[in-house]
Amino acid sequence: MTDTVDDVDLPYDEEMTSQQEKIEALRERLEVLEDQNEEMRDKLLDANAENNKYQQKLERLTHENKKLKQSPLFVATVQEITGDGVIVKQHGNNQEALTEVTDEMRADLEADARVAVNNSLSVVKTLDDETDVRARVMQVEHSPSVTYGDIGGLEEQMREVRETVELPLTHAGAFDEVGVDPPSGVLLHGPPGTGKTMLAKAVANETDASFIKMAGSELVHKFIGEGAKLVRDLFEVARENEPAVIFIDEIDAIASKRTDSKTSGDAEVQRTMMQLLSEMDGFDERGEIRLIAATNRFDMLDEAILRPGRFDRLIEVPKPDDAGREIIFDIHTRDMSVADDVDFAALGEMADDASGADIKAICTEAGMFAIRDDRTEIYMQDFREAWEKVSVEETDDEGGSLAFA
Repeated sequence: MTDTVDDVDLPYDEEMTSQQEKIEALRERLEVLEDQNEEMRDKLLDANAENNKYQQKLERLTHENKKLKQSPLFVATVQEITGDGVIVKQHGNNQEALTEVTDEMRADLEADARVAVNNSLSVVKTLDDETDVRARVMQVEHSPSVTYGDIGGLEEQMREVRETVELPLTHAGAFDEVGVDPPSGVLLHGPPGTGKTMLAKAVANETDASFIKMAGSELVHKFIGEGAKLVRDLFEVARENEPAVIFIDEIDAIASKRTDSKTSGDAEVQRTMMQLLSEMDGFDERGEIRLIAATNRFDMLDEAILRPGRFDRLIEVPKPDDAGREIIFDIHTRDMSVADDVDFAALGEMADDASGADIKAICTEAGMFAIRDDRTEIYMQDFREAWEKVSVEETDDEGGSLAFA
């Protein structure tokens, strides 16, 4: 029961207090009550905010609970669109069914489209085309820093690569005027370390086309059909981003000569290669897609992949000659503190039979000799000692470690 005014204790003695003192006491009591009221109002606001937070959490949990209780949807493929409805085939059990769809959904459907169906095989929604995420992450978003100016001794090879890859993308009209089809693929082959991958990096840097890179070993998978599917998805990603350049490094991993081997592993590799051949020169138009491949085991490749129409240019990338080695030494020492006595021509003659990768290793070792001697300049003697060290290490790798001889 609510107290009346008469029930409230007064803050003064009724008999012994003057009128003015009564007023002052009541005013003080009013201020206290107002402060208490303000405090209670703040607490009420905080409680309302807390209540709203828990209310939102309750709604979210209720929504999640509702979704978890729903029956899962099944993935199916549209087989045919008829006047009576849509024929769909459910993945996994290959069960076909005729189901009706709305006019709006019918307009969005086409044969081979992926859809989600419920337990009664009714189409609930359409799905995006299936593409292996591994194929999408192979697309190069940021161009490498390598340019044609960073490659030495391969002028003829660079010209052929640019004619095969860049020219059809930048001057397609020139081929139409002459009446020839542009080259569709180029295969770079040669010893390790001669600059095959660097050529591909330079193409990725210099061209505006989408660049997709992968290693041949990434196409070799344990389960049947996975490698072939990844090849299909790789070219599908390229078609979605035309013009595009696909670079396959170490292509010999999937394109070696076919044998009569009956092992499941060899059979799967051959299936992957046949899918690659189909994508390169099948019934479907390749479009504005150029293919670059690299290998240092040209002798292992199957003849089917080497014929014109698949790889129109077979470019050998040999080890550089004396002049090429001189240029490569100059390229790799651009940012190095080199003494005046360093003679690049002499270094090119000294490093006989060295590849571009060997020359880069020589320059790095020469810099390490200077650092060990606490110097800021690299002398000619440092390069000589570096060449001796690199050549000895290569000899050990080829003939076995001297420590165990």
